[in-house]
Amino acid sequence: MIPAAFDYVRAGSVDEAVALLGEHGEDAKLLAGGHSLLPMMKLRFAFPSVLIDIGHIADGSYVRVEGDEVAIGALTRHVELVRSAVLAAEAPLIAKVAAYVGDPQIRHRGTIGGSVAHADPAADLPAAVLASDATIVVQGPGGRRSIGAAEFFQGYFETAMTPDEMLVELRVPRTGPAGAHYEKFTRRANDWAIVAVATVAGRVAMANMGGAPLRAEATEAALLDGASIEDAAALAAEGTTPVEDMHADAGYRQHLARVLTRRALAAAS
Repeated sequence: MIPAAFDYVRAGSVDEAVALLGEHGEDAKLLAGGHSLLPMMKLRFAFPSVLIDIGHIADGSYVRVEGDEVAIGALTRHVELVRSAVLAAEAPLIAKVAAYVGDPQIRHRGTIGGSVAHADPAADLPAAVLASDATIVVQGPGGRRSIGAAEFFQGYFETAMTPDEMLVELRVPRTGPAGAHYEKFTRRANDWAIVAVATVAGRVAMANMGGAPLRAEATEAALLDGASIEDAAALAAEGTTPVEDMHADAGYRQHLARVLTRRALAAAS
């Protein structure tokens, strides 16, 4: 439970953090809240030689309306998402899901950017970001670029970012205060999801049903064709390849996906 030795540097701005990433390459990792990275370092699943602390960048935390979207700074902590009046009115799924992340200590330290960039397929916020059809803004040496959530998550702990890029902002379409819901099945309240389902505006995303958060495309298509919630939810597991572990085999996870999708759609409607 002791991490390998590493050097520590503190970045004062996004530009400085990106420059440090370019200087140190794949040997460097960004540190924001640390609740995704540090446990992996203690288990020696990750062993960066340099940690770049971005937690003190002054303008990295915000939630504000910009046109048809809500802009969320990557350093916004989970508790700030839960308490945000802007999210409650304009993009409530993000606030609802943030309330399920870990425990109070984690929610007061962890950041939305860290959770999304970590790309754990069992995590809560990546599924919410995918269901929201959000856009992820990253910055690298060549400037900023935008990546759709459907293209951003590429596999277990893999994203479309390059090693010299930093996630700086999420842009979530405004959906209004209703029609969003999250269902999460766990052993204990603060555990990773065995399976979870997020839905908003007719979109459905699932956590821990494959190597990345997945859209329930068959369910969404059925809803567009006028199917009932029950019939559409019965299709939720189509095309999924969930992992088998000590908590559930693939068949049970697929069963959970159907049940939780039905519950989420019913609650959202």
